[in-house]
Amino acid sequence: MGWLYQHAVKPALFRLDPERAHELGVDALALLGRLRPLCAWLERVHRLDPARHRPVAAFGLKFPNAVGLAAGFDKNGHAWPAAAALGFGHVEIGTITHHAQSGNPRPRAFRYPAEQAVINRMGFNNEGAPALAARLAQRSGPRSIPLGINLGKSKVTPLDQAVEDYLGSFRLLADHADYVVVNVSSPNTPGLRELQDASWLKPLLAALVEENKARVAANKPRRPLLLKIAPDLNWPQIDAALQVIADLGLDGIIATNTTLARPGALASANEAGGLSGAPVRRRSTEIINYISRATNARLPIIGVGGIMDEAAAGEKLDAGATLVQLYTGLIYRGPFFAAEVARALAQRQRG
Repeated sequence: MGWLYQHAVKPALFRLDPERAHELGVDALALLGRLRPLCAWLERVHRLDPARHRPVAAFGLKFPNAVGLAAGFDKNGHAWPAAAALGFGHVEIGTITHHAQSGNPRPRAFRYPAEQAVINRMGFNNEGAPALAARLAQRSGPRSIPLGINLGKSKVTPLDQAVEDYLGSFRLLADHADYVVVNVSSPNTPGLRELQDASWLKPLLAALVEENKARVAANKPRRPLLLKIAPDLNWPQIDAALQVIADLGLDGIIATNTTLARPGALASANEAGGLSGAPVRRRSTEIINYISRATNARLPIIGVGGIMDEAAAGEKLDAGATLVQLYTGLIYRGPFFAAEVARALAQRQRG
């Protein structure tokens, strides 16, 4: 299958506009999710043997393997039911905002094959939290892998109203999630990254923690809360975010989002937006290692950024991550890349 993707499917997709290729990928996975017998068979093929490989435990959940599909691929919750069929051990949908929004003008995604990289300035294009809640309500029943929902701020919402914006999405979507991510680190929504500053971050996260407590008081399950940070933060800024997390008792952190940096050959790239793929690998791993050491490895970390092969995923775990996520790697390695990485990590951990 890898040969077929590299020599037939990938060349055809790379002749298309990147966003159009992405839309076709989402449509294909959505179709697979509706073909339930085929989806179930592929899931069995890619499932790790539970007798030989223990699930990964993190923030009160169990994951059949360490590899997840990062937010950004399935923004509106159309394709996630097929994620396990590709070998993923969890899936994160979104980023979802409270209000529907079209995102930034096209073109807004750009490939750099020589660097195994992508620059995007999508701008949280999505159908909004009410539409996603209605869609997820139609797909009830047990899930074979955990489902995370990634929340962002609506572009029309001023920073001083961000708390209510996130709370509105959380209230609509928490019933449908296994965990919830607070995304304050995308570079493509004006002003969003200011929310990473402790003066903004603490009241935002405190409000979500209180809302979680209100769920418990109403006999609803508490949802693990994670914060997703940017790779462009400096060490004092990361320390401040970790202090907020510790003070409020958040469940984990995702490191990292896309970067505004343009390392190496990408210094001449003139497209605005967040860079993902191989050039982010080193910085992401440095931050994971820093967080792990700063928290004495007590804070669960989902490592994201530059996982283009099995070695890069293993590097994240060695640095202190509990789980990893990938997205750009799918573009360059193909749909079953997650299954390959999951198997390699499981074998590595057994060895």
